[in-house]
Amino acid sequence: FTGLAVATDAMLKSASVELLKQVSIGGGFITSIIVGDVGSVKAAVESGTEVAKSAGEFISSHIIPRPHEELKGLFK
Repeated sequence: FTGLAVATDAMLKSASVELLKQVSIGGGFITSIIVGDVGSVKAAVESGTEVAKSAGEFISSHIIPRPHEELKGLFK
């Protein structure tokens, strides 16, 4: 959990993004879902990835640019 906390903190501090939610995805894995314009999200994910890697906690990241409206409902 510490890796997630520091990575999410780095993402929120590095770009104009908003934390939508954190989700337990099973197997002891937790993910942060952030929203913002595509450029800001990319910058935030890069920053969070760097911090998570340095903590030895990085697994993967994925950005969905302009998600479909129906998909957005899954994240609320």
